Amino acid sequence: MTTQEFIAEAFLEDVGSGDYSTLASIPADAKGKAVLKIKEDGILAGMQVAQEIFHYLEEGAKFTLYKKDGDVVNNGETAFTVEASVHTILKAERLVLNCMQRMSGIATLTNRYVDKIKGTKTKILDTRKTTPLFREFEKEAVRIGGGYNLRMGLYDMIMLKDNHIDFCGGIEKAIKKTNEYLTINNLDLKIEVETRNLDDVRRVLETGNVYRIMLDNYSPELVEEAVEIIGGRYETEASGGITLDNILSYARTGVDYVSLGAITNRAVSMDLSLKAQLV
Repeated sequence: MTTQEFIAEAFLEDVGSGDYSTLASIPADAKGKAVLKIKEDGILAGMQVAQEIFHYLEEGAKFTLYKKDGDVVNNGETAFTVEASVHTILKAERLVLNCMQRMSGIATLTNRYVDKIKGTKTKILDTRKTTPLFREFEKEAVRIGGGYNLRMGLYDMIMLKDNHIDFCGGIEKAIKKTNEYLTINNLDLKIEVETRNLDDVRRVLETGNVYRIMLDNYSPELVEEAVEIIGGRYETEASGGITLDNILSYARTGVDYVSLGAITNRAVSMDLSLKAQLV
């Protein structure tokens, strides 16, 4: 789904047959100005999306930008002002706020994790634990906050998780069948394999032909041992049970990546408001 398609569907959901509150009370030719106020400290995200939403309704909408995506912002600051038809401003208000509040919340939480492990080699990855049809924007927010995207969906990377392995009949069989499938179908995709214990790690190493090994629900001590066993032959990723309180312990193991569903599915939206600026 493109950004334009998303905006069109979002307006269809929100406006439906008409914004009757505005149609009933505001003249069609009324012009106005509104200001996006920041009401909470954090990392700003969604500025580009906001502009695209307004321009979708009114190509000539005029923006004055005071902040940009990725800026550290504080309560009371202004992100932007917009001058446009009052009908445009009122129709776009909620969609702009929903997108920016959600994205800024994700960017802010991601950045807290990134700051916790500053100085280590470990990078923060997101997951597919995202809001349906809003994934592109949530993953963009992760990048704005200093994290990295693991994969966009099921189509751009192979991840053999526990259920794949169990249904297939074991790690070795799953890796072998996957490599055969990629060869037959001429697909150039990286393979990551989830492991549940050190014996799984050793079995992956014996089989080979993968790109990354996931260490799922390991303690920091076991991650460190697994990283040593792998010895740099493949990329490593720790996942499961990792929080702000213990992430530094995981990063100190030398693992390449830590993946966190929490940065998208537990982020709290940032408090923002769009208010009329009366002259």
